[in-house]
Amino acid sequence: MRDTALLGLRLTLGGYLAAHGAQKLFGSFGGPGLDKAGAGFEHLGLKPGKAFAGLAGGSELVGGLLTAVGAASPLGPLAVVGAMAVATVVHSDKGPMSQKGGFELPATNLAAAAALIGTGPGRYSIDGLVGRSFPRSLTRLSILGAAALSAYSAAAVLKAKQSAKVSAAQAAAPAGDAAN
Repeated sequence: MRDTALLGLRLTLGGYLAAHGAQKLFGSFGGPGLDKAGAGFEHLGLKPGKAFAGLAGGSELVGGLLTAVGAASPLGPLAVVGAMAVATVVHSDKGPMSQKGGFELPATNLAAAAALIGTGPGRYSIDGLVGRSFPRSLTRLSILGAAALSAYSAAAVLKAKQSAKVSAAQAAAPAGDAAN
């Protein structure tokens, strides 16, 4: 039963994340494609936007596919965790619920991917079928790299949000207040 549940979780999470990545990268499934996604990422403070959109889309597409099939675990879920950590920060100012543009979906995806990192892909996976796992030393390096890149990206988003707040406050201030 456990392996069947892990298979269902992997297929659902991985499939949806792969589709999100294809939206960003190729405009598939009604997505924006790399140029428009890149412009959006620039607006978020992730510069160069097209490179960061490519990185996010690639993390979602490849991470989603690896997660879905349970190959090279934990790389797939790790890529998903990194992308969703940044997406959670992007949506954090809108609160927790998705109907207001909040972080509900990326936080849920992050939690599911983290659970898969902790449990492994299960018996009904490529890793389970071939009896191999990703080397621990490379897993550690991957975790460090993903954590550093996610932290950098999240910090850039937070910095851009703070700059936007300051600019909005300055624009809203009456002209006489600037002289005082």
